[in-house]
Amino acid sequence: MKPEELAGWLQERPRVLDGAMGSELLRRGVRAAGTLWGVGALLEAPGEVRAVHRDHAAAGAEALTAATFRVAPYSLRTLGLERRAAELASLAVRLAHDGAAEAGRTAIVLGSMTTLEDCWRPDLVPDDATLAREHGATAALLAAAGCDALLLETFNTSREARLAAAAAATTGLAVVVSFTCIAGGRLLSGEDAADAARAVELEGPVAVGVNCTRRDEVMPALARIAGATGRPLVAYANNAWSAADSPWLRDDPAGPELYALRAVAWSAAGARLVGGCCGTTPAHIEAVARALRAGR
Repeated sequence: MKPEELAGWLQERPRVLDGAMGSELLRRGVRAAGTLWGVGALLEAPGEVRAVHRDHAAAGAEALTAATFRVAPYSLRTLGLERRAAELASLAVRLAHDGAAEAGRTAIVLGSMTTLEDCWRPDLVPDDATLAREHGATAALLAAAGCDALLLETFNTSREARLAAAAAATTGLAVVVSFTCIAGGRLLSGEDAADAARAVELEGPVAVGVNCTRRDEVMPALARIAGATGRPLVAYANNAWSAADSPWLRDDPAGPELYALRAVAWSAAGARLVGGCCGTTPAHIEAVARALRAGR
């Protein structure tokens, strides 16, 4: 999918993105999903990955995110699986397509790319040469795997996001960039989300937004981004899924209807791609889809 094609698709109306993969697999008892946040499930329980995609598509998701969050060769080296990167990327994309087909729905498939190091540790971001080389390799294998567009998500610095977006753009596929934010519309690095949006804009992303951020903190970040770019926005919040290393995500979980109310507000603020991140379920996506349809 070329950038202008995705831009046109988003321009027609707000589109529904799927919900969480890793946390949903864990909720369903797939313990292997904890290995490189989904890679273990690709290796040991691909049918469960397909089932999550199916359930999200059935719930109304129009865009499914392939379980490629950590299939980058850089990440797979930690398990000695670097040579299987292309195989795992192809499997992940196929499972998303198969899940949509099982649900009898049509959905685009987004190839997920994220930070090379820990999403919660902006201090660990590698040097520019490493970022360009490794993100270039990941983008190329996701494009070869057959995804429709690239979703660069959970980025914690503008520097890495900019270089990743530049690498992704070389594939010719449409690119979406999303940042994880804390209070006040700031990235985990402390950078203003507006500055981060400006930093990536020159690389030509179709949409820019916020993900894996507390529900209450999505809107301030979206407002900062909206003031810095005329591009469509993307929003999919964390729903009270936190760990010891992510205390800023601690919250009370929102049920599907409450979450959908927030999603409608994000859409009103300019988000054209709206879904759920960690802690959300297909029920949340069904409520979001229903609420967005009602608001047309």
